[in-house]
Amino acid sequence: MGVDWRHLKLGDLLVDAGAIAKSTLDAALEEQKISRMRLGEILLKNGWLTEKQLAEALSRQLKLPLISLAKYKPSKEAINIIPETVAQRLEIVPLAILDSGKIAIAMSDPLNVIAMDELRMITNTEFDINVATASDVRRALMNFYKLQESLSAAIGEVDRASEDFAASITSAGLTQDVSGISSDDAPVVRLVSSILEQAVKEQVSDVHIEGYEKVSKVRFRLDGALFEHLEYPATLHPAVISRLKIIAGMDISERRKPQDGRIIVKVLDKRIDLRVNTLPTIYGEKVVMRLLDQSASKVGLTNLGLFEDDIAVMNRNINAPHGIFLITGPTGSGKSTTLYSLLDILNTPDSNVITVEDPVEYTMAGINQVQVNEKAGLTFTEALRSMLRQDPDTIMVGEIRDFPTAELAIRAALTGHLVLSTLHTNDAPSSVVRLLDMGIAPYLISTSLIAVVAQRLLRRLCSACKAEIPLSAAVAHAHGLQEGIPVFKAVGCDACRGTGYKGRVAIVEIMEVNERVRELINSNAPVPVIRQAAVESGMHLLVQSALRNVINGVSSVEEMLALSVQSE
Repeated sequence: MGVDWRHLKLGDLLVDAGAIAKSTLDAALEEQKISRMRLGEILLKNGWLTEKQLAEALSRQLKLPLISLAKYKPSKEAINIIPETVAQRLEIVPLAILDSGKIAIAMSDPLNVIAMDELRMITNTEFDINVATASDVRRALMNFYKLQESLSAAIGEVDRASEDFAASITSAGLTQDVSGISSDDAPVVRLVSSILEQAVKEQVSDVHIEGYEKVSKVRFRLDGALFEHLEYPATLHPAVISRLKIIAGMDISERRKPQDGRIIVKVLDKRIDLRVNTLPTIYGEKVVMRLLDQSASKVGLTNLGLFEDDIAVMNRNINAPHGIFLITGPTGSGKSTTLYSLLDILNTPDSNVITVEDPVEYTMAGINQVQVNEKAGLTFTEALRSMLRQDPDTIMVGEIRDFPTAELAIRAALTGHLVLSTLHTNDAPSSVVRLLDMGIAPYLISTSLIAVVAQRLLRRLCSACKAEIPLSAAVAHAHGLQEGIPVFKAVGCDACRGTGYKGRVAIVEIMEVNERVRELINSNAPVPVIRQAAVESGMHLLVQSALRNVINGVSSVEEMLALSVQSE
C-alpha cells in the first residue's frame, strides 16, 4: 500500500484537507460519543459534508485515484475472488486482477484498516485501492454481483445443453414484478429480469439487446446517449431473446420477420410499460425496448424546464375554443410528454377529452384514451372518425401521418373542437409545408392552425460536478454576447455516470398563427418568409432558447452547438 494509514484519523485528515472546519469536527465527535455512529456517517447525515467532498478529500490526502463506478465493468475473475457477502459487509468493490498479482478494488473508506486486514486474510494478496463515493459503491455491488450471478448460471445452463432448457424458460410465464426474482427461477429468467429491473431503476428510456459474432451486448439509452451495460457470450443470445419474446407475447418460432410486443413490469411500486420490437440481423435477432412510465410523473409544463414566458404563450393558445395546436420535432424530442402536459391542463370535469395514440404512453384519469390497432382495422383515421361522434371538446391525435388523418383533424378543428397533435418537422414554420405536402389546401391550414411548438431536448449539466468557464470569443461574437461571461461546462462524476450531464430540459420555439402569418400561408410564402414574420411577432428560435439555458447554467455550449448542427 505504500503508506501506513493505521494511525491516521478521518477527522484530522478532513480538517487538513479543508473539507470541514475544526468546530464541525468537534461537534461531530461529541455526537459520536452518544450515537456510536462512524464519523463519516455523522458528517453526511447532518449535511456537513457531501459524499463527493468526502471522497475527493480522501483521494487528495491519501494520494489515491478517485473513480466513478457508473460505467466501470469489473472482470469476472475479480468478482469471483471475493464472495458477495464479504464485499457487501466490508463495502468494497473488486475491479480487476492486475499484472502484478494485486487486486484493484474500490471503497469509500480506505482508512478502514480492519476491512483491509480481513481481505488480505481471505485472498492472501495485496490490493490497489481506488476511492469512490459510498452510494456509488453500494450501487455497484448490487449491479455487479447480481448480474454476474445470473449471467454465470445462464451460461452454465447453455453450456450443459440440457434437453429441457427450452422448456425451463418457456414455462416461467410473465414476470409481473421483476424486483421479486427468485433463486428458483430458471437462469435466463433471472438474467432477463435483472436487466429489466436495472433498466427501470436507472430510469433509462430504451434498452438495446444485440448479437454479434462472438458476444452479445446490452446497451441502455439514458438522457439521449447510449452506453454499454452488459456483455455476454453469443451462445446465450437465442435464449435471452426467446425469453423476452415469450413475456412480450411474440411468436418465438418466427425469427425471419420483425415483431412487436409489450411487457408490463412492476419495479419499486412503479408500473412500467415496455414496447418491444425485434429485428432479424445476421447474428440473430436484435431487441429494442422503449420504457414508458405509466405514472406520468414527468408530465407538467414546469417539469419540462420551460421558461415562464414560453409557458404563458402555450397557456394562452391552449385555451382557444377550437383549432389545431401542433407539437413538432424529431423522434425522442419529448413531444408526447409536452402533449400530455397540455392535456393535463385541459383535463377538467366539464370537458370531454379523447385521445387516439400508438402507443398510449401515459395513462391519465379523466381522459378517454384509445389505442390504435392496425390488425383490427382501428387506424388513426378510423378512430378519429368515431371520436367525432363522441361529443368531444378536446381531441388528441398522437401523430398526423397522412392526408386522411390531417383532413379529419382540420375538419374537427373547423367544427368547433380543439385538436392537439404532432408532426415530424425540424422547426415550427416547416409544419406548414409538411401539411401542404400532405395535400391540405392553404386556406384550410391558415383558418384552422392556432400555434405550432417546435421542440428539442438539451442535456442538463450535472449540478454536482459542472464547472464555471468563460464564454469563448467565437461563440460570444456569433450570438452577440459579451466575451468572457460565465457559463458552465460538463465535467463528470459518479452521480452522472461520468458524462457531466444528468436529466434533460425541453427547449421550444412557438409560432403563433396571427393575421400576418395567416396571410403568408394563404399566399404559399416560403418557409424563411414565414419564419421571419413569426420572429418579428416575438417567436424565439430553438437556438436562442438553448442559449438562454447556457447563460443560466442549465446546459453547456457544446449542447447548444450540437443542437445547431441537428437543426440545419
